[in-house]
Amino acid sequence: MKKSFGFTLAEVLITLGIIGVVAAMTMPTLMNSTQGAQYKAAYKKALSAIAQGVTLNVALDGSSFADVSNVAGIKDILATRMNVVKGADEAGTIDYEGGDPDGVTQSDTNYTLYFSDGIVFSFAGPTANHVCSDPDNTDSGITNAEKCLGFIDVNGLKGPNKMVTCTDGSTNAEDCEVKNPTDIYPVVFYDQTILPNSQAAKAVLYGK
Repeated sequence: MKKSFGFTLAEVLITLGIIGVVAAMTMPTLMNSTQGAQYKAAYKKALSAIAQGVTLNVALDGSSFADVSNVAGIKDILATRMNVVKGADEAGTIDYEGGDPDGVTQSDTNYTLYFSDGIVFSFAGPTANHVCSDPDNTDSGITNAEKCLGFIDVNGLKGPNKMVTCTDGSTNAEDCEVKNPTDIYPVVFYDQTILPNSQAAKAVLYGK
């Protein structure tokens, strides 16, 4: 008589149960990792696009952030060279977890640009009688220079609307590691330059 080999129903159910438990434990981590990678990619893309927009404006019109003294001038440079679908006079339309992003408050002195790819750039202009330029660059001949502040939200109104932070809460550049990137990145901009403005934002950009 021929013997047939197979699994009993109990064995199949136990195996499926184990697979289900493992999947439940690993899926959230996998999803967070995927989402974090998307945030990082969008952040790097936004920095590059804004920098290219300003460089293009310098080439075609001869003006950079250093040639404007208010948010309207900054907005005009970017809106002329980039695909902006909407602008708003304040950043308060987005509810940011933990309050205002560092360096930029949600006030009516801000200007917020919404790009066609869903990225948001909100910024404050220079203070009275100043322009967005590097005060340490004495060769520029600009005496009323100051670096300007803003932030990039890589997915706009969608959550989590949370500032990127170092995983261990460190403020030291060498120790900062970002294991779970979020969607908001503070930036500093001046002349033809836009750079990260926190240790966590730097860690994400430079790949630590």
